[in-house]
Amino acid sequence: MPEITDARQIQDLAKAFQQSRVLLTAVELNVFTVLGLEGLESEEAAERVGADPRALDRLLNVLAGLGLVRKDGGLFRNTEAAQRYLNAESPEFLSGLSHTNNVFASWATLTEAVRRGTRVRDRGERDPAATQAFIEAMHRRARGSAELLAKALDLPGARRMLDVGGGSGIYSMAFCRANAELSAVVLDLPQVTPLTRSYVAAEGLSGRVTTQDGDYHEADFGQGFDFILFSAVAHINAPEENRALVRRAARALNPGGRVAVQDFLMDEDRVGPLHGAFFALNMLVNTERGDTYTESEVRAWMEAAGLSDIARLDPGGEAALVIGRKG
Repeated sequence: MPEITDARQIQDLAKAFQQSRVLLTAVELNVFTVLGLEGLESEEAAERVGADPRALDRLLNVLAGLGLVRKDGGLFRNTEAAQRYLNAESPEFLSGLSHTNNVFASWATLTEAVRRGTRVRDRGERDPAATQAFIEAMHRRARGSAELLAKALDLPGARRMLDVGGGSGIYSMAFCRANAELSAVVLDLPQVTPLTRSYVAAEGLSGRVTTQDGDYHEADFGQGFDFILFSAVAHINAPEENRALVRRAARALNPGGRVAVQDFLMDEDRVGPLHGAFFALNMLVNTERGDTYTESEVRAWMEAAGLSDIARLDPGGEAALVIGRKG
């Protein structure tokens, strides 16, 4: 980003949270779903979403100023973009914003987290609704990148894949579609795997993608895999935890098998890419010791595990991949 040069830019930056809070509140209240394209007066909209009429009117005015709704006389209606992406009845609804809303409160603890060096609030085990929102957010976010990666990474002769912390199983499904002989196991927590199975069943891949319940720090990875994937896992963990995971994965591989770590890879100075720098702070406020890592750090984990032919792959999108082979 260009260097900030004046006080107005600083003030705008300091108040930027107001825009995100307005958007997330509107999504939480189902405002865009209620408004649709026909339009409603603020009083009727307030009754439908269960809000105070005056307060909702003020919220709608800001949404109009932000270009998310149109105000014609006394009627408020969605813009085309809001109708497409913010109306829960749309097939392109950004359901991941529910997870963003859950994360918002954690960012209010950033000052104390920086002082302590770890998260302030122990979030404990997510309730079922929060778990479902998180998995759905990750699923939607990964749809494009999973297909890109499966096309970019050739797995000749691979028959068994382990998808560690695989969530909805979207990467397993993409790789199975791209490799006719491949079957996959998604390892994730017992509160996640029922969701995994529902996503897999919806894609008609239950015969090729199965699940294993467990905490990946403790679960037995087993043996005989040709490909083991850690996608969006490394940033949750401390460096030594990732080193141990890659070492265990290497032991679970067949000779010639490969381990891949996909995540936000930072430049060596850690300033860029900016989304990765922000995500490091997101991990600070939401995990005990999570972080974003550089390519050289991931390479070091693989070298310590005895992997060779280590290479980086950039299939497109924000994340990149480091992959190593077992000799």
